[in-house]
Amino acid sequence: MRRGLLLVLAILPALAALTPEIAQARIKLITLPVRQRVEIQLDHPNATLVEEERIVPLVRGVNQVDFSWANTQIDAGTILFRVLPSGDDSQPVDAKVLSVSYPPNENALVWQVSANRSGSARVRISYLLGNLQKSFNYRAVASRDESSLTLTQYIRLENFANEEFLSTGVWAGFGPRFLKPIGINETKQMLMEKYENVPFRKTYTADPQQFGYLDRPKNKLTVPMHYVLKNDKTNRLGRTPLQFGKVRIFQDDGRGSTAFLGEDWGRFTPLDDEMKLYVGTAQDIVVVRTIDRNRQKRVTGNLYDREVIVKYEIENFKDKAVTLDVAESVRAIRRELGVETGRDVEWRLGPETTFAGGIDREKSDFDRVTLHARLPARGADAKAEKIIHKLHILVKNEW
Repeated sequence: MRRGLLLVLAILPALAALTPEIAQARIKLITLPVRQRVEIQLDHPNATLVEEERIVPLVRGVNQVDFSWANTQIDAGTILFRVLPSGDDSQPVDAKVLSVSYPPNENALVWQVSANRSGSARVRISYLLGNLQKSFNYRAVASRDESSLTLTQYIRLENFANEEFLSTGVWAGFGPRFLKPIGINETKQMLMEKYENVPFRKTYTADPQQFGYLDRPKNKLTVPMHYVLKNDKTNRLGRTPLQFGKVRIFQDDGRGSTAFLGEDWGRFTPLDDEMKLYVGTAQDIVVVRTIDRNRQKRVTGNLYDREVIVKYEIENFKDKAVTLDVAESVRAIRRELGVETGRDVEWRLGPETTFAGGIDREKSDFDRVTLHARLPARGADAKAEKIIHKLHILVKNEW
């Protein structure tokens, strides 16, 4: 069985003396020379573009170029054939594509190419190819004091296209270009970028809607920790968007090696945006969340204003001060209180809100509100001060 791609040349003038039946047949005389150049472009998320160049011997008159493939997922509608300029040749072959045809029931097509004289021509064939897959992954190594990290980005190429590519140029649409052979069923991982001394923030977040409760009967919230990197040049990134991929996260242990913290999926991060990497649940920050007030005040008819206070009792058992991000959804709070109308509501922050600085405008919207609580380090006796904060919300025109 034929595997992969096959290019052959049939010379039509040589068939003129044969019977009409033979002359009309697709006679494959010789296999064309191997590829002179191959480029694989991986910049499109759902398609792989392959461009290959070959030196084709032509005779004066009309030539038949037969391009066949088997067990290879080439999109036949994307195949293009171009005759390239012959460069320094003092007597270049003037070749033109006259027509293209698709033999029935075959993975093949045939180009009729005319040449003004006998000689060699360089041709470029491009097509979209399936089962040549790319993915990205990262290795992040944080400093011992968790102030900066080294982020290494790799591209992984998996060739299940049932075709090998020797001395192939590979480009992901950004970053370096690689010249690598790619064998059948072969997986290759290549270094794309290495970013050193990248500063980051370590965040602690209490968000009952997104992360839930660590202990629901005791109203103790889960407090996940994240490393937050900003993809800009100020923070030693910002060369290209960071592609979606798995990130394995380590920390310098101070003894010349690293400790594995975990892994997370880094989302696609455009320039000037942030990538958040989950590094576990904080066991030494305790947040107890309760509804401290839920009152209704009739406005008219069946319309009410609602007043809600959410209380947070927070303890930081760490030996350093940290900032806790507290996030809430107004819609989710209403559902929690048994109010579900399916509509957006008019609301505002009440005067009994105790978070310094009020709402973080950049991280809040018409429904979600984000606030920040500064938590002092635990005392010398290892006891944590209990900090109490309140979120006061006034909702208008409920029913």
